Amino acid sequence: MHPYRTHSCAALRAADAGQTARLSGWVHSKRDHGGLLFIDLRDHFGMTQIVIPAGSPVLETAERVRVESVLTVTGEVVLRDGATKNPNLPTGEIELRAREIEVQSCADVLPLQVAGNEHYPEDLRLTYRYIDLRREKVHRNIMLRAQVIASLRKRMTDLGFVEFQTPILTASSPEGARDFLVPARMHPGRFYALPQAPQQFKQLAMVAGFDRYFQIAPCFRDEAARADRSPGEFYQLDFEMAFATQEDVFATLEPVMEGVFREFGGGRIVSEGPFERIPYATAMEVYGSDKPDLRNPLRLSDVTEAFAGSGFGLFARIAADGGQIRAIPAPGAGDRPRAFFDKLNNWARESGAGGLGYIIFAEEGGKGPIAKNLEAERIEAIRARTGLKAGDAVFFVAGKGDEMVKFSGAVRTRVATELDLIEQNAFRFCWITDFPMYERNEETGEIDFSHNPFSMPQGGMDALQNQDPLTIKAYQYDIVCNGIELSSGAIRNHQPDVMIRAFEIAGYPASEVEARFGGMLNAFRYGAPPHGGSAPGVDRIVMLLADEPNIREVILFPLNQQGEDLMMGAPAPVELQRLKELSLALDLPRPKPGQTKN
Repeated sequence: MHPYRTHSCAALRAADAGQTARLSGWVHSKRDHGGLLFIDLRDHFGMTQIVIPAGSPVLETAERVRVESVLTVTGEVVLRDGATKNPNLPTGEIELRAREIEVQSCADVLPLQVAGNEHYPEDLRLTYRYIDLRREKVHRNIMLRAQVIASLRKRMTDLGFVEFQTPILTASSPEGARDFLVPARMHPGRFYALPQAPQQFKQLAMVAGFDRYFQIAPCFRDEAARADRSPGEFYQLDFEMAFATQEDVFATLEPVMEGVFREFGGGRIVSEGPFERIPYATAMEVYGSDKPDLRNPLRLSDVTEAFAGSGFGLFARIAADGGQIRAIPAPGAGDRPRAFFDKLNNWARESGAGGLGYIIFAEEGGKGPIAKNLEAERIEAIRARTGLKAGDAVFFVAGKGDEMVKFSGAVRTRVATELDLIEQNAFRFCWITDFPMYERNEETGEIDFSHNPFSMPQGGMDALQNQDPLTIKAYQYDIVCNGIELSSGAIRNHQPDVMIRAFEIAGYPASEVEARFGGMLNAFRYGAPPHGGSAPGVDRIVMLLADEPNIREVILFPLNQQGEDLMMGAPAPVELQRLKELSLALDLPRPKPGQTKN
């Protein structure tokens, strides 16, 4: 007999009754039923009930061990009585009557309990992550992640993609975040950078003549944490295709995403390909976001004209000053009490806005503070523009620029949430396309790149030479699911002269482009195919599938919000001798008044 187990803790069934079996696992829980001691023994696969009768020679050992101690139990598989069967447990028809118990490892008093659903502070959970990972939900999330990655890898291979591993120690790449730098001991004063993404390497693989590359790629960015962004490192399904159009990229990724979300979505609705394509300008106008949640049925409307020159002075002045008034429909809200509107108005003020005006539509006309100062025909024009009817209401956001647009999107989300309009149990995908190649820097007034500087401009060199830069669109795209951006992608600019001109418009002389990106440019000068790709985030995919609000719940050993590994004590100081080997000296900032020096 195997020294540790003949079966896993999920394997035994009624047909095994009468057999001798050996199980090993953790003590999940113990119950003393006056003469009978029950232990739920848990391993990676599941749980089996162990029973130790009164008078058993192993009873004292079983009573002594704490929960989460590791045991090996040998005994007879017996059927449970009808009333004691557990239909919620795969092994619930049997139990193992212990004959021998060997304690493999004793557990100290636990800092957090594995059994039960008690909530613990995140810092405590991350400090003892190896215990936290024993808990059923977290354990399940990590297994889901492994299964999703295996499925992604198979699906890409089946599509003819070949997996390559790109370098981890590399040069700095302009990906929009700070690099993690690694000092080069043999080259004093010089540094490697951990890759923010394999962007340049995957493009160079296309130049090298490979046709379809992919990788479950580790990426490293020194940036702040968010609920949907892990600090430090993350993984993405990185892929690139030679001789590919934008539609080729879409047609490749859509069945992969649809297939994975159907496979692991637990029966939830999944968008069928082809996914909806939404131009960037339309997304900002209709949804107030370039990451629209299509489960939300509400659409924004521009009602500036209805307020221009009207009796409602505040909005009339905004319209006259070149601002915009956006309407957010609230179907059925006309029957809500005044407290509903006051609640949303208070939320708007807490969010930094002046408030949230509204009109309630009734059979006899408009109601509410705005309606009292607005002509009836203008109210009717707003109702018609928004497609609403009596019993509905509409909210308004007014102002200029990105802040107004962003807030209108936030109001859309909040109103739909309050009215319970967001579709449940669904994954709704879309592509955001036609991002502007350039934007005007608000601080300097200069033209700057708005998205990815290495994307191919629509219209190529002709557009760069003859169009207003602010009207040029790029072959750039994002794939979005339920309001979460899973990936940015692009058809790449593979022509050196076009790339140099594109950077020149953004204020970078050819000499600087050559100095910073000469490796890529030189490669393109030796024959580069048109190519493009994308890189959906694995962490975000799993977060959506697991229905978790925080990305750290689906990462094996995540950093906390401050970018610290509380379990391993990283980042940590390094002894001076090690710094000397690396030709480094520290110039630490002075502690602020009242701040303790670390």
